[in-house]
Amino acid sequence: MKFNRFRKKELNPAQILATGFAGIIVVGTILLNLPIATMAGKSTGLINSFFTATSAVCVTGLVVVDTGTYWSMFGKTVILLLIQIGGLGFMAMTTLGALILGSKITLRNRLIMQEAFNYFTISGIVRLVKYILIFTLIIEGIGAFLLSLFFIPIYGKMTGIAYGIFHSISAFCNAGFDLIGNGQSFTPFIGNADLNLVIIALIVIGGLGFSVILDIIKVKTFKKLTLHSKLVITMTAILLSIGFLLFFVLEFNNPSTIGNLDFGDKVVASLFQSVTTRTAGFNTLDTAGLTDSSKFLTMILMFIGGSPGSTAGGIKTTTIAIIVLSVIAIIKGRDDTELFNRRLSRDVTDRALVVFGIAISLVMFVTLLLTIIEGNKEFLDIFFETISAFGTVGLSTGITSDLSSLGKIIISLTMFSGRVGPVTLIIALAHRQKKKALIRYPEGKISVG
Repeated sequence: MKFNRFRKKELNPAQILATGFAGIIVVGTILLNLPIATMAGKSTGLINSFFTATSAVCVTGLVVVDTGTYWSMFGKTVILLLIQIGGLGFMAMTTLGALILGSKITLRNRLIMQEAFNYFTISGIVRLVKYILIFTLIIEGIGAFLLSLFFIPIYGKMTGIAYGIFHSISAFCNAGFDLIGNGQSFTPFIGNADLNLVIIALIVIGGLGFSVILDIIKVKTFKKLTLHSKLVITMTAILLSIGFLLFFVLEFNNPSTIGNLDFGDKVVASLFQSVTTRTAGFNTLDTAGLTDSSKFLTMILMFIGGSPGSTAGGIKTTTIAIIVLSVIAIIKGRDDTELFNRRLSRDVTDRALVVFGIAISLVMFVTLLLTIIEGNKEFLDIFFETISAFGTVGLSTGITSDLSSLGKIIISLTMFSGRVGPVTLIIALAHRQKKKALIRYPEGKISVG
């Protein structure tokens, strides 16, 4: 009897994922709160340590202290490890440990991995994780080498290599943490096209999703890609292009951003801004100096975020695409949502609507709370900060370090919900069990619109 009760209380995959990320954050908080983690040799305090650990594990990049100057080598190493674990997901790291030790990957572990990577089936999931780990090591290694070539002449050999490794992992994991110091991010290098393009490439690759990347490597032609991969690539290209063109136009004459740059630098800076809003968090432009139109555009792109199964956050590119396609289908009077000569199931469109609804409700609720708690700050700045946290982006207009303790906790929880995923978090909290309705009521009519 006791055994049966224990079995009933077994955590489902969504609960394990949420608990796993929370556990890593707790460990990170403890380590970052140690005096050895700071340059001054003093404890940071639990609130700031918790905020930083959450931001790192959730690959967000929002910071309350300057990463480059505040943390010691130990602290920076802890942050880097948290970024890597958070970017790949703790299940990928757990699988790596099991593979190294030669342990058996159970069916339950495969189900959790399927949930973690938004994969369609458990068939081949272990092989997928192996490919993910190898691919990540290769891409981050190439990125670290290229970035080291840039940083070594500026900071010296050892520091330059360390900077190359740190920023390569941070960019690929879409984390946005940097070691440049004094909250500058990459603003001192706005005119360096080589550095900008390497960071852009790492961000885009990390934000596509591992299954998409492996699909591209496997088939090599767009026509043979899976429907999911086609949609991700198409939406990524559309969003990056729209973002680039609008930032270029909106900021063209703004002296606080790209107004004083030559044409080539304006192009690179606008492209970088479009890419980094996809949950990366680095910046070459002063975010506070953007026009209100550009800030609002940034918030839209941050809310959408990257793609499923990637290191990015947001509601995901596929979600917004499915919603738009569903609206188009309704307007045209079609029964089905279609793309690339394929029909989408009702479950897929329903899930997209649920993700969007939960996400927008969470953002509105958190924004309302923060406007009450942080009443001395501008509404647009608070709204921007909330979306940046939910989308795990890390861009800020500069209010992060000035938040109250309660405000920091709320933003931390928002980052957590954004990284785990709104639907996954709701399932984890609700102890949901799918049941078939025994009674179906008569249909009712309600006017809409």
